[in-house]
Amino acid sequence: MYKNQDYAAFHKNGLGDMYEKIGSYNIFMQCDTPNKNAFCDLPDGYSFRLCRRDELEVWKRVVVEEQYVDYVTEWYNKVYAKHEDEFFRRCMFVCNADGKPVASTFIWRSYGQINTVGWFRTLPEYEGKKLGRALLTKILINAEYPVYLHTQPTSARAIKLYSDFGFRLITDPIIGYRKNGLTESLPYLEKVLPENDYAGLKYTEANNALLDAALLNEFAEF
Repeated sequence: MYKNQDYAAFHKNGLGDMYEKIGSYNIFMQCDTPNKNAFCDLPDGYSFRLCRRDELEVWKRVVVEEQYVDYVTEWYNKVYAKHEDEFFRRCMFVCNADGKPVASTFIWRSYGQINTVGWFRTLPEYEGKKLGRALLTKILINAEYPVYLHTQPTSARAIKLYSDFGFRLITDPIIGYRKNGLTESLPYLEKVLPENDYAGLKYTEANNALLDAALLNEFAEF
């Protein structure tokens, strides 16, 4: 398992033995109006570009570590493959000075109904450089709202980042066909996030657009 900053925070706080287990808990967030004060430019030496058609395997290995590539392949085949042209029009990379993709995400029209953030990740060795913040700025600055996302409590730093952008944690117990693990996740987030960051998290009930769309397909599309 890769050793990113969240992994280190869980172990530092005596939660290392829970890291893998709670990585399967679902957390959902919703942004109705973005906080533009969170927007930032890409640091010098990095650039944005779309994922090319010959880089699908590269994309998979940016958004997950090797052990989860088969899972992403299944997801791609079920959700994105039938809309391949749209996927490559949306899938955004951050590249380093050598042109290597080091972060990725995109906005996707899940279930053909709602806008969602898909597969947001920065490679661990590039964390802490504000690449993720700049990447979210890139995709959210002209997005149609509301925007939704799915994450896990083991992505604590990303949850804080999403919160900076105006995303709120959804409190409904069920979203579509998935149990919302927010209640079970909050004690872990409280331990691994700085006190002010945890206190700054905001909450909301899901709107009907999300609840209705999430019931359209038993295979979750975000």
